[in-house]
Amino acid sequence: MKLSPPTRVSDPGVTDAASRPAAASAVAAPAAPRNAVPRRRGWLWRRRFYMLLVVLPTLLAALYLYGIAAGQYASEARFLVSGGTARASSSSGISELISSAGYTAIAQNVLAVRDYLQSPDALDALVENINLIDIYRRPEADLPAMLWMADPPKELLLLYHNSMTTLTIDSTSGIITLRSRAFRADDARTLVEEQLRLAENFVNRLSDRAREEALRIARAELRIAEQRVRDSQTAVATWRQRERAVDPQSNAQIGMNSLSALEAQLTTARAELQEKLAFLRGDNPQIQLLRNRIGSLEREIREHRQRLTLGADALPEQMATYERLLLERDFADKQLASATASLELARQDAQRQQLFVTRVVQPGIAELPLYPRAGLIVVSMFLLLSVLYGIGWMMMTGMREHAF
Repeated sequence: MKLSPPTRVSDPGVTDAASRPAAASAVAAPAAPRNAVPRRRGWLWRRRFYMLLVVLPTLLAALYLYGIAAGQYASEARFLVSGGTARASSSSGISELISSAGYTAIAQNVLAVRDYLQSPDALDALVENINLIDIYRRPEADLPAMLWMADPPKELLLLYHNSMTTLTIDSTSGIITLRSRAFRADDARTLVEEQLRLAENFVNRLSDRAREEALRIARAELRIAEQRVRDSQTAVATWRQRERAVDPQSNAQIGMNSLSALEAQLTTARAELQEKLAFLRGDNPQIQLLRNRIGSLEREIREHRQRLTLGADALPEQMATYERLLLERDFADKQLASATASLELARQDAQRQQLFVTRVVQPGIAELPLYPRAGLIVVSMFLLLSVLYGIGWMMMTGMREHAF
């Protein structure tokens, strides 16, 4: 027979049933923290992309930089390309205007030295002089940072070398800062010292080339002037030998003096004839003698004038040719003097334009490896990845909102 359940509170069944939910709730209350683990897992699952794209790469980078990466020693030197104090050109006014406006133009020689040290020519010299490949493949180097290939292509080696060497120019003072990194302290100093030597040789070549070019032009002008002087002197000597006259001007003066003397004698004879005709008859022998003398003087004067003014040996033609030769010789002498002065001036300018490298700071040996800068790289990487992740998250959120 089935019994109905107790309905009064005093009954044992009712009391047990009423107290059972309270006890169950009292027992179930401490089990609530068990839901914290699923909640934490849910948070991590929601942040899985951030952990994968930001935190994990940062941790890997920190692991490499602090646990695997080999230390890199840096050596630094500072130098200045001095010299080149030539005469001011027309562009000096523009340079002064730029400087007064607060900008300082960097000398072309400084830029040329920087470009040369970053060029394949300087790389070939480093490989030949100090065996650059072995320096970048030291046993101390870690695999990601070292030069992988024993015989790399020149382009790859140039990129790697330029990444290990930095060149900065102070726009105010023109000082070049050269910093090289290597896996050994003495290798870093050797790199900087050799690059300084290459810079000095390059600057010397620039100076020698500029000086030789300036002197070459001046010497060429001097040779042309000297040849012109020799040609003019030879022309004068040839003319004198051909005309058999050392100085045609003196010969002309002698001829003019002779003509003047004949004309003076003719004038005297005519005066004497007029005087004697006053008291002597026309058929007198003295009168006839004077007339014959006057006639001979007139013929001689006429012939003398013809010799001086007509024919190939005429005095004006000789004088014109000789004066032209003398004028050419004078011009040649002046050109020679000007070319000699230009050569001396070019030599002085070349000395003023002499370039040389002045070392401001000598390269030293590092005591601590300052590279790679692990803290700076890790923090920068974390911030950059966080910013990129934030941008991507906002773009995805905007796309979802527009989609729904």
